[in-house]
Amino acid sequence: MSETPSSSYSVNHPNSSESEQSLSPRHFNVTEPVVAKRICFYKSGDPQFNGIKMVVNSRSYKTFDALLDSLSKRVPLPFGVRNISTPRGRHSITNLEDLEDGKSYICSHQRKMKPINLEQASKKPLPWQISRPVSARRRAVQLARQNEDGFGHRESRITTPKKMLVFKNGDVRLRRTIVLGKKNTQTFEAFLDYMSELMQYPVAKLYTTDGRKVPNLQALILCSGAVVAAGREPFKPSNYESLEYLRPAKLLGIGNRVYPKANAKSESEKSKKWNVSVLTSDVPSAGTSSKVYIALYGDRGSSGPIFLDGEKGKLFQRGNEDIFTVNTRNIGHLYKIRIGHTNAGNSPAWHCKEVQLLNLFSGEQFSFPAHRWLAKDQADGEISVELPVFQQGQPILPVTVYKVHVTTGDLWNAGTEADVYISVYGERGDTGSRQLLRSHKSRKFLKGQTDIFAVEAVHLGCLYKIVIGHNGLGSGNGWFLDKVVIKDPITDLDYTFLCHRWLDQGQDDGKISRELPVTNKTVSKGMKNFCITLQFYNRVTHGFICLYPDSRVDALGDKKNKYGLFDVNVKRRNICIFSSHQMPSLALALVSGHVTGKVGNACCELRVHLQANSRAILESASYPGHTVAFNLQGKIADEATGYAGLSREFVVHVKGVFLHGAIILLNTSPCQALSLRPDGSCSGAGQQQQESYWKVHKISSGLCMFESVKKPRMYLKIKDDQCDGTGTGDEYCHFKIEKNLETGSVSLESVRNKGIYVGLLPDGQTKPVVNTGERNIFFYPQVIKFGREKPMGTSAAPKQEKKDFRASQIQPAKAQEPAPQRPSTPPPSKEMRNPHGGESPLPSDDEWKVSILTGNAGTEASVALWIYGDRGLTGPITLGKDNRRQLFFPRQEDEFQVKINSIGNIYKIRIELDGLPNEQPEWNLQRVILQHLRSKKTLNFPANIWLSKNRDDRELLCELPVVEAGKPVYPIVLYRVYVHTGDLEQADTDCEVYLCIYGKRGDSGLRLLHKTGAPVPFQRGMVSDFAVEAVSLGKLQKVLLRCEASTQSQHWYCDKVIVREAGSNSEYVFNCERWLPFMSQGIIHSEIELYPQGNIYCHFMEVKTIISNPFPLKKSGQILHCKYQS
Repeated sequence: MSETPSSSYSVNHPNSSESEQSLSPRHFNVTEPVVAKRICFYKSGDPQFNGIKMVVNSRSYKTFDALLDSLSKRVPLPFGVRNISTPRGRHSITNLEDLEDGKSYICSHQRKMKPINLEQASKKPLPWQISRPVSARRRAVQLARQNEDGFGHRESRITTPKKMLVFKNGDVRLRRTIVLGKKNTQTFEAFLDYMSELMQYPVAKLYTTDGRKVPNLQALILCSGAVVAAGREPFKPSNYESLEYLRPAKLLGIGNRVYPKANAKSESEKSKKWNVSVLTSDVPSAGTSSKVYIALYGDRGSSGPIFLDGEKGKLFQRGNEDIFTVNTRNIGHLYKIRIGHTNAGNSPAWHCKEVQLLNLFSGEQFSFPAHRWLAKDQADGEISVELPVFQQGQPILPVTVYKVHVTTGDLWNAGTEADVYISVYGERGDTGSRQLLRSHKSRKFLKGQTDIFAVEAVHLGCLYKIVIGHNGLGSGNGWFLDKVVIKDPITDLDYTFLCHRWLDQGQDDGKISRELPVTNKTVSKGMKNFCITLQFYNRVTHGFICLYPDSRVDALGDKKNKYGLFDVNVKRRNICIFSSHQMPSLALALVSGHVTGKVGNACCELRVHLQANSRAILESASYPGHTVAFNLQGKIADEATGYAGLSREFVVHVKGVFLHGAIILLNTSPCQALSLRPDGSCSGAGQQQQESYWKVHKISSGLCMFESVKKPRMYLKIKDDQCDGTGTGDEYCHFKIEKNLETGSVSLESVRNKGIYVGLLPDGQTKPVVNTGERNIFFYPQVIKFGREKPMGTSAAPKQEKKDFRASQIQPAKAQEPAPQRPSTPPPSKEMRNPHGGESPLPSDDEWKVSILTGNAGTEASVALWIYGDRGLTGPITLGKDNRRQLFFPRQEDEFQVKINSIGNIYKIRIELDGLPNEQPEWNLQRVILQHLRSKKTLNFPANIWLSKNRDDRELLCELPVVEAGKPVYPIVLYRVYVHTGDLEQADTDCEVYLCIYGKRGDSGLRLLHKTGAPVPFQRGMVSDFAVEAVSLGKLQKVLLRCEASTQSQHWYCDKVIVREAGSNSEYVFNCERWLPFMSQGIIHSEIELYPQGNIYCHFMEVKTIISNPFPLKKSGQILHCKYQS
């Protein structure tokens, strides 16, 4: 097996050790079996190591690991012997049987071997060199002598000692200070070995702090300040240069010397040149008299504000392009810019069209379209704007609008009239100084008042501090600030910054600005209704981590074990608390290195490390190195558990990924996902951006459809041996979700073609395939936006979504085939008959008959039906068939057979017309009857209503409750809806606005808000009044608001929505305070879900006499008594 013969054993060396004397030659018979193997082991890359001669047999070494442990004690390697191979490194030895008698092998602590000259290594050593390990310093000298060429030249060596800091790749906390000298810089390979011993891990590569590879000794000597030591992994950017270790220091025993300026600064600190081109729009008064500045932000820092100066009066004029050259330090990879002005001069308002950047060092070009006013009297009043870098037409970071809630203290003279400014700091830079200009209140910063401001910026990631202050101008400028709360709409987190101090030159410490660190961050009200729940699966024990009421923890639970569910509470970055879903007060904790259950404290904070194999390691945030670990039996690991017996990696399963309405990525690799191409085909090599976003339409448990977010009404489908995204929502688009516990992946099986899955070809193209056990059918779902637990039917979704379902005609109901007859003849019999003759098969438990009686006016429109029960709903069900002219004639009763899943006791239905033709603008509905085919149970829904475009209410849908004994089970309620449009510039809209009300008993369906007493609704600062009639919804839970704006000018600012239930005087307030549509995570959203700010029940009583209370709360001649219910 070995390519090179070993040294002979036939010569008896008198100076050999005992172990070698035992290897004296024995003459074996050819047929005699070899009981023991005589092997010589050499050290990788070290020709001076003369080798270890050993006898290997089953008695001395029972396992291969035992041999490795023995060699580790005799062969000096930094991490012991971990690999054995043939001399040329072509074959690796993994068990004792692979070793051949009389051969030589190479030992190494890593996979890659460094070949050696066996002839030189096998020479007889001197007595004092036997078994003496060669140090890295001595080996460097020996290798340097070997590297001399015929002229006596060697590699470049350092002549003056030099201090250098060495960081571990990706971990600035692990660093070593070394002195480069003649002894440790003989060769580059010897220096790497020296670094491996010093850093206690195998060092294979060196980088500068800005990520450039150090290829040889000459580059190492010229490199100044610090280097990063890495193994086989690529360079990991980190904040290496922020530690002030990069300046050369005076060494002991060396006189003063002047270092060149180039060495006083890291190479990564060198300045960079940028070409900045600023285009001013060609609109009236677009130019500005202010000074314009720009700030560049990269992953290594920011440039700070740079003023773009030039000849006064000629810069930034209407339609001009101004070009500048600016110098910045090395900020790394650019991800955003901020451009603004000082609001000075006679005409400070400025309309910026575009900013273009050219990196003169790398040649990279960036374009930042702006097309907006920067003026205090225009648009949102901002005089600066942040613009993200675009890649492939998509921003690399989303632009978000932070809601800043500023609370003034409840002290005398606590308010201020000064101008207040704020800077917000996060993981990805800061917002710069922004004036808090426009509050939702008419007067700002009054005593005890909370003002809300909007601050638009490129998303900052996790926030950690703010700087807030005022300019000290105006009478009574002192200000007592209680707190600031910032709401992040992308992460749904609230960041609290407590102050409770004066900002006054004559009070407290006299400061008028303060730096406030984040106190805590909590999930906002929008997220409190959905808590992310996880399960941790262990591939070794084949069980889930479970936390039991007695604080016991194991990894033996099954998928349905209720103690294996954990709710996630994100504390900061990748540090979380995993609370038991069953017992919220109990959380996973690491105490003295052992996992247990504890009531939330510091030991419950766990750092999540995601591995390349899509698994996670849970490490204590307080005690690094302590991880959640179990033995191979699924029990908590103890001191007796060896390293090989530990299991510390877990597959994370997120509950609720495929909820109705969720937006997900179907990842195929760490950086690729299933995407829809412009031609309708699908590829698994798409970018993890908007073209790869899929909206989930849940049909039933485990069955879903996937609609493209970027191209609505295009669904993933398998049909005719093709897999693409051209589906219309029919049954070819239905997929069964198969979950793989071992990998955390899912597979999509076609419902229509059982056994056929969405698969990927080697080039990434999708194709229907059979499950052969390969990984080409595995997708790793990633949630972009969570959906709803119980879909309320497409009526509660956007109008576009309703059309998608109708186009697909999911579960179309089949009409009874009546005998040919004239419209005036009696309606067909209600008895169900088989159209092909004979008796019908026995009906199942979920089959119902729907009878619809039309009044004096019929319709040719499509009719959609929703059926609500106390355990769910079914719908929409399209009632019709290909020849629609035979249905819904005047005074005709039409019958349909439908399937209704287990939705409990039915209490209401909703009927809606779609596509009503102009020549037949109305329909008279008399009644609807539902009859269970097996039990013959009948439910009556009397109607006698008109669905019309011409009548006053203009309603095309209606809700009908079940009527029993002449009384409805739930009454029909009139909900009064008051929509408040904000008092901001261009806050009004002329586009269609829809509303859906949700309660404990279902939803109202998505209603077009068109009933109003005002001629034009949704005007700036106006309250629009609407009426929504529906079967009683019980206690209201939320509303869904949708604004279908196609242009920027149609965007609408909604302040709040108030819903009052007629007859009970109950009032629900839903605060919105934002623009619709809005952008989140790079996606434009036309709808938003609003939750009540507590349920406020108001009772009004007319004022007649006031005797007992001299200070009643008055309002328009009434006494207003309020009570708050949380």
